[in-house]
Amino acid sequence: MPSASTVFVDTNVLLYSRDPRRADKQARAEAWLRACWERQIGRISSQVMHEFYANLLRLAPTLTADEQRSVVREYRAWTPWLVEDDTVDLAWALQDRYSLSYWDALMVAAAIEQGCRFVLTEDLQHAQHLDSVQVLNPFLVGPEVLDAPGPVA
Repeated sequence: MPSASTVFVDTNVLLYSRDPRRADKQARAEAWLRACWERQIGRISSQVMHEFYANLLRLAPTLTADEQRSVVREYRAWTPWLVEDDTVDLAWALQDRYSLSYWDALMVAAAIEQGCRFVLTEDLQHAQHLDSVQVLNPFLVGPEVLDAPGPVA
């Protein structure tokens, strides 16, 4: 059963929060991440951690390697889900059922296994239900939807 408001955060949201080239998306991503930190409801996976680090190297070349790693280490507080065989098996089933890319299916599988209510990403259809989770596009809705009792439209 999904928790009342846990939110699995996709890599793109983490990256937009650090990207000053898109001030509109940066502000929205920062608002979502702030809500996740304040409410202690943010979740990620080892896949997201690796993708975030690899892309942060490109996005923030002025940061030293230690500074980049420090940014990534902060998200260890969210106890990233370790992607292992069971997660891969679930991802394959989701990939087939919903015609998802493997990487998106892996993210959704990790969200489901952590009991998340929402997956926060711009890469999937907003408001779509994938088994027990609902997709939220952080650039279409704000964190105030976390207080909604039912599905988000």
